[in-house]
Order: sequence, then C-alpha cells, then structure tokens
Amino acid sequence: MAKFIVRRLILGAFIVFFGALVAYAVIRSLPTSFVERMARQLSSLPGAKSYGELITQLNKMYSLDNSVLEGFFKWFGYAIRGDFGYSWKFNQPVIEKFNSVIWYSVIINVFTFILQAVICIPLGILAARKQYSATDYTVTVIALMGISLPTFFLATILKYIFSIKLGWFDLYGIVGRMHEQMTSWQQVLDVGQHLVLPVLTLMILSIGGLMRYTRTNMLEVLNADYIRTARAKGLSEKVVINKHAFRNTLIPLISYMSYLLPSMFSGSMITETLFQIPGIGYISYQAITQGDIPFTMFYIVFIEVLTQFSLIIADISYAVADPRVRAN
Repeated sequence: MAKFIVRRLILGAFIVFFGALVAYAVIRSLPTSFVERMARQLSSLPGAKSYGELITQLNKMYSLDNSVLEGFFKWFGYAIRGDFGYSWKFNQPVIEKFNSVIWYSVIINVFTFILQAVICIPLGILAARKQYSATDYTVTVIALMGISLPTFFLATILKYIFSIKLGWFDLYGIVGRMHEQMTSWQQVLDVGQHLVLPVLTLMILSIGGLMRYTRTNMLEVLNADYIRTARAKGLSEKVVINKHAFRNTLIPLISYMSYLLPSMFSGSMITETLFQIPGIGYISYQAITQGDIPFTMFYIVFIEVLTQFSLIIADISYAVADPRVRAN
C-alpha cells in the first residue's frame, strides 16, 4: 500500500504540473486582460501616457512580456515554494485572499456533502428494494429533476419563494445589515441563515446523480447469487441488506463519491456567484473575468490537487471497505 501511495503521489504531481501548464497557456490566450483594462483606465487620466506605452510598461511589470513557457516556468518556480504571487484584482497576496474566503466554501460544501449522503444513499437503497413501485418511481422522478434543473433557474426559484414571497432569507450576501450590532451567537446564526439557500441549491442539484447511482448498484447486488443464498439461509432482510448487500454496494459508491468533493468546490462557483457568497468560487469567478492570472492559476491548481487527493483517498478506502481489494 505504501508503494502504491507513493506511485499515485508522483503520478498526481505530473498531472497537476501539466494541467497547470495547459491552464496557464489558455489564460494567457484569453481575450480578457487585466493589463489591457488597467492601461485603458490609466490612459484616460489627464496627462497620462499613451495606451501603447502603458501596455508595454504593465506587461513588463507583470512579467507578461515573455513567452508562455517562460512565464509559466517563472510562475511555477515560485509556486513550488508556496509563493503564488500577488492578486492583481484584490491587491493582496493570493494565499492571504484564499485563507479569508475558503471557509465559506468549506462550510457550504461540507453541509451539502453530509446532507447529500444522508438523503441519497438511504433513498437509493429503498428504491432498489422496492423496484417498480410507487416509491421507486417517486425517487426516480426526484433524481431526474435534480439532474435536469439548471443552477441559475433553481436558485432563482428558491430566492423568489423563500426571499421575495415568504421573506425568510435575504436575496444576496453572507451577513445581514445589522450583523455588526449582533452578539457573537447571533452573528453565527445570521451567517448560517444566509447559507441555507446556497446549501439547498447545491443539495437539490447533486442528489440526483448519487441517488440513481446507489439504486443501480444496489439492484445489481440484490440480484447476485450470494444474496439469494443469504435469504435462503433464513437471514432477516435487514441483515441481508445492511451486512451483505450494502457492503458490496459501498465500493462503487466510494469511487463515485471521491469525485464529489472537488466537483462541489468547482461547481459551487455558479451558486456562490448567484447568491454573492464570498467563497472561493465567487472570488475565483471575479478573478477569471478580470484576467487575474495569479489567483486564477492558484484556483486551478487547488482544484487539481483536491481531485488527486480525493482519488488517492478513494483507493485507500477500497481496501478498508473490501479486504479483497489490495494494492500491490
């Protein structure tokens, strides 16, 4: 197992490196340019230099006057030492900005992940046990609705119902207008209240895939010979489902759920933007649209590292869930 983990770490490092190279090349090719926007603003000031002179000066200042490869290896040299540069958009070190916003995204995604697992896995198992029943069809319809709804549409509907019509939640933001006058406990509740709709949006959008995946794998296991043998021995249905069937369903579920964590952090960009939650998704969206290369590169590498880490954890979990699975 130790050798396998080392190999996976080395492979993951290569994937992150080449992924970052591709991302940097794409970002440098985008029509959005922070330097060009700044040059236009500065050139409009009284007595300012011409647009062309400012472009040349700013390109040199931000190390954009060299080739893509030269620029990438210069960035990579600092990145491997933990220095991801200074955010052009937010005018502060990238790591400092990341540390100030990541916890909002962590809270949203952790709650979404827990609720998703608690709701989807039992419902998927229930639908498989009662195949072609009203329960199965209901679960299937709910799952398909969750898969099919666009994020912006669902978020708009939820805001219309719970914010405009009922007035339970604010439309945007992470805190209310009276946040500073509240006690510490009231401030925590205020932040929690503003996170309800984003968590609900992400949960509804993500339950469909896991629910259907659980149902499909559970049906396959329930039709296996060893399940029929367990029932023939007189074991209770509860023991058959929980001890024999679910244990073997857990292995493909681990594989599926290993992708949920990085996908939620990357997928929450739209939700955080719609609700203007200052998490890593919303901040990264602003950085990308403004051509902020340092912060955008950090965000992409962060998602890549999170993905590789999730895959390694999934491989280790295989061996824990099933002793027959061992990595040489």
